[in-house]
Amino acid sequence: MPDYKAPIRDIQFTLYEVLNAEQHYKDLGAEDASRDMVDAILTEGAKFAEQVLAPLHRVGDIEGCTFKEGEVTTPTGFKEAYQQYVEGGWPSLAGDEEWGGQGLPESIATMISELVSTANWSWGMYPGLSHGAKLTLEQFGTQEQKETYLTKLVSGEWTGTMCLTEPHCGSDLGTLKTKAEDNGDGSYAISGTKIFISAGEHDMAENIVHIVLARLPGAPQGTKGISLFIVPKFNVDDGNRNAVSCGSLEHKMGIHGNATAVMNFDGAKGYLIGPPNEGLKCMFTFMNFARLGTALQGMAAAEQSFQGALVYAKERLAMRSLAGAKYPDKPADPIIVHPDVRRMLLTQKAFSEGGRALIYYCSMQADIIHANKDPEEVQLADEIMGVLTPIAKAFLTEVGYEAANHGIQVFGGHGYIAEWGMEQIVRDTRISMLYEGTTGIQSLDLLGRKVLASRGDLLRRWTRVIHRFCRDNSTPEMKEFIKPLRKYYKEWGTFYRKVGIKAMKNREEVGAAAVDYMMYSGYVTLAYFWAAMADTAYKAIAAGTEEKAYYESKIKTARFYFERILPRAKMHKEIMLSGAKNLMDMDEDQFAFL
Repeated sequence: MPDYKAPIRDIQFTLYEVLNAEQHYKDLGAEDASRDMVDAILTEGAKFAEQVLAPLHRVGDIEGCTFKEGEVTTPTGFKEAYQQYVEGGWPSLAGDEEWGGQGLPESIATMISELVSTANWSWGMYPGLSHGAKLTLEQFGTQEQKETYLTKLVSGEWTGTMCLTEPHCGSDLGTLKTKAEDNGDGSYAISGTKIFISAGEHDMAENIVHIVLARLPGAPQGTKGISLFIVPKFNVDDGNRNAVSCGSLEHKMGIHGNATAVMNFDGAKGYLIGPPNEGLKCMFTFMNFARLGTALQGMAAAEQSFQGALVYAKERLAMRSLAGAKYPDKPADPIIVHPDVRRMLLTQKAFSEGGRALIYYCSMQADIIHANKDPEEVQLADEIMGVLTPIAKAFLTEVGYEAANHGIQVFGGHGYIAEWGMEQIVRDTRISMLYEGTTGIQSLDLLGRKVLASRGDLLRRWTRVIHRFCRDNSTPEMKEFIKPLRKYYKEWGTFYRKVGIKAMKNREEVGAAAVDYMMYSGYVTLAYFWAAMADTAYKAIAAGTEEKAYYESKIKTARFYFERILPRAKMHKEIMLSGAKNLMDMDEDQFAFL
């Protein structure tokens, strides 16, 4: 297994130098979030991730979870690691102080989530979903519900899930059948089966709080007739086991250390959250957080695979450099001298570090939404998040998976062998393009619900940020980045009109263009962050930094991204504008003649 080393310097670079987190926290009034405090949290989080979680990464994959008579036992060491996590106060970092939290900004918790996720994604899913449950309760729960559930979720004594889909549903939640019947005492009897429930059953916490979508009697059909309910594993009034049980665990391609459960609700006692029939609206609080969490999985896969591949590329000897022997005293050169190996390593590095900047930026917008007192700034942050969330989720998981595959390729045949740990990263991260909405679903959300539905207004909220950056940083050394970035973002603002005009005649045009539109959006968005990192690096060098080599590496990676990765956007442009006809013309019975 590759040894995980927390990228503390890169995290500090992204937070403080690129995104100006110190000023951001001051503007929020987060007085406790001083740089000394944040660095101390980062240092301790890195120790926990490296020393406790990383060694369990392979253990979870080999052992998996054990299911017996409705009970689930997690892999060796998982439960003990979770107790250390709770005792360390990690679940409560960004929790509201009213419920026992530390009241720090969400972006600081995101920093810790990165460390946890990269060290051991399967383990990190157990506390990870609790965060979304907390946000849903904070926004839509009654005072009594908050007092009952939030203190335990914030402390980490209890964990949370979200129970959405069912065997026949997939992403079409409008067809769900789980029902909720009024018990006449303020509670409801929840009956139905939910599938693909991450951390649905386990032995790591005292209780599990399921957030469940179900239909009330007489509710409208489709998504407008769905309500949201709290269903605890153990009833909080008497401590007895609720009528909710794990029917089985899924046998999966990866993330073996996490229990992906089939959950059966047999008249389980539940409590309504939010207004009747508006459950899906309430659930989006949970889902949006989960989507950013999944974006983090893509970035984490790129980082984890890059770390393993880089060490191997420096040590593995094979052939000589095409330009002549670089290490004539050795029988062969390290493979890092070969251009193709460097192409793969730099691709991993570009996606990992660029993805970090995008995710941290999104988490800082979440800070503004939760803590800023200015309604206009809150609205702007919310609108920017509306555009960036589907991009982060879909794009970063797609390129994260690509980066993970590059890791195997760098290792050659050894990458295909389990003991090296590189193939596990590929298996674990493949799910990221599926759950919390597939790439296609996220792309439709971006192009259809966000860009076209707002007539481009939401997109302009984000492209104005890029415009201001280009305007304010048109220095001679930045010309190689500003000139193409300006071209791409201006072009980006025209595509939705072209697709929209076609869609007025044929709605299939939106679906045909969506994924390529999303990928184009992702490449341009990451180009902005790489340009910002290059600008930061140039300024540090001009100021006489003692870390010149570090900052030069940022500029060189930005140059690689702009010259070898960003041009992919041109391909996606041609595809998205080619129209729906080349997809929809073929009759169903013409796909195969077997």
